[in-house]
Order: sequence, then C-alpha cells, then structure tokens
Amino acid sequence: MDRFLGRHAKRIDTKGRVSVPAPFRAVLARDGFEGLFVVRSPVSEAVEAGGNQLIAEIDGLLAHFDRFSPEYHALSTALLGAGDTLALDAEGRIVVPDWLKQATGIAEEVVFVGLGTTFQLWEPERFHRFELQARETAARLMRQGGPVRPTPSTGGTP
Repeated sequence: MDRFLGRHAKRIDTKGRVSVPAPFRAVLARDGFEGLFVVRSPVSEAVEAGGNQLIAEIDGLLAHFDRFSPEYHALSTALLGAGDTLALDAEGRIVVPDWLKQATGIAEEVVFVGLGTTFQLWEPERFHRFELQARETAARLMRQGGPVRPTPSTGGTP
C-alpha cells in the first residue's frame, strides 16, 4: 500500500537530525523521490511533506490558474518556491532546517502524521490541540452525512 498512515513521534538528536518513520521512507522509495519534499502548510501550523505525489498535487492545483496570473505566482511561490528538498542519510534521517523549526515550533520532538498521499510534521503540543479540533470537526461532518456529493442525472432536466 502506497499510503502514509498513522502517527509517529520521533526525537531530534543533538545534531538536529530526526529519523523519518520506516513506513514513510518505504512509500517515498516506491514513489521514486530521492529525499523528502517539504513546504510550510498554508492552512495549519505544520509542514506538508512527501515526494512526487505531493509535487503532482501542487502542480494539479496550479494547473487551474493562468501561468502569468498573480494567483499562479502567489501559489507557486508559497508551495514550490518556499519548499525544500531534504536529503535522507543512510540511516533514514533528515536534518531539520531552522525555517522548519521556526514555522512549526518544533524543538526536541517531531510528530509525523500520515495523510494518505502526503504527511505532515508537527510540534507535539500543537498537533495535540489540532487533533482535538479535527476530531470535533470530523464528528460534526459525519453527523451531517459528510460532504455533499452530486447526484447522478436521471436523464431529464429538473
């Protein structure tokens, strides 16, 4: 299965390195991406991470905008230009860059959170607060029946 699943807490060592969870490294290897592409999340206090799939999702989003529009330039700058490719060492560790620590509040420990085709890096307390809100939102959405889905056409016009 080529999905990032679960939550993994890891400590940052004295040299500023953290081990990317082995199941996540396996997905990245199958994806064919060397290292790890990371970018500050535009919607939370986390860093979005992944490989070719994450970059393809960003490219798909950008494809909806004219290449020379202000919207395209804003999104491409925020999602690609501000991104970083982190190398994995032989033991599967990355060096956590200062910008990532500042963006997330990460200091001594990182929580890796699988989101299917991508994953996020969080400071543990911030993730805990976010997770509580996410559970409340998920429960509300499930009570409401989830997202509205288009109904198949019956062949006539309403």
